[in-house]
Amino acid sequence: MNEKRVSFFAGAGLLLVACIWGFAFVVVKDSLDYIGAIYMLAFRFSIAAAALALIFVRSLKLLNASYWKRGAILGALLFFAYALQTVGCDYTTAGKNAFLTTVYVMLVPLFGWPLYKKFPGGHVFAAAAISLLGIGLLALSKSESSLLSINFGDALTLGCGVFYALHILYTAKCNIRYDPIVLTVLQFFFAAVFSWIAAFLFDGAFPVAAVKNTRVIVSMLYLGLFSTMISFALQNVGLKYVRSSFAALLLSFESVFGVLFSTVLLHERLTSRMIAGCTLIFFAVILAETKFDFRPKERR
Repeated sequence: MNEKRVSFFAGAGLLLVACIWGFAFVVVKDSLDYIGAIYMLAFRFSIAAAALALIFVRSLKLLNASYWKRGAILGALLFFAYALQTVGCDYTTAGKNAFLTTVYVMLVPLFGWPLYKKFPGGHVFAAAAISLLGIGLLALSKSESSLLSINFGDALTLGCGVFYALHILYTAKCNIRYDPIVLTVLQFFFAAVFSWIAAFLFDGAFPVAAVKNTRVIVSMLYLGLFSTMISFALQNVGLKYVRSSFAALLLSFESVFGVLFSTVLLHERLTSRMIAGCTLIFFAVILAETKFDFRPKERR
């Protein structure tokens, strides 16, 4: 399979990840009525780590001190990103939470510039800005207060975007030398450990009633197997073949799918403003990947 085709399938995998995460908004919203946010993270990461380890148990023979170290760092970045996003949502509106989280789309090329010592191109920065504007149109309603007001929840959510960006960049860097599947297992394991510790400290007693609820069990299996294990495995493999800046833009489609699934399943109204947001994000993705130059490129 040639390089161009591999990149295409890697990009398609990242778009599938965005779709799965978009549906997870509906699942998470329902589950929060029965279980604490941090316990939810603990369950989803534990399920994902155990399932992925069983599937790729032979790959774990590669484990060494270097793998454990990088897995711990990735797990910490992943945990803080999810924890800040979830807790931040308790102190700000859902629209501002969704919009401010996607700051990672712009932070990936910004942080990647000094890391890789290579300017990503002005078109990437323009595409990231357009994508953020599109997501803002999707997430924010006319009743929202000014975005210039930053409260405690807003600050936590901005921190979430920072950790997401760092996670994407560090994953892409590690994938150059290390097996992405093994790294995924390790980061899930460490994210689960951090989540269990934080859950006992902040969410309180173990939710016995919740784990007996069939609805919660099904939700945790979806979040653990599909939204976490499969999605992050696809993401980590995709980052090996797709530029991190463009990968961030593809993953930002999570908000688009979230709105679409909410419209279909929760019967929320899709306004002309939301349609405009989808159009801007699509425009941004095409700009970032092609610069609207569709001429065949010479092979070096």
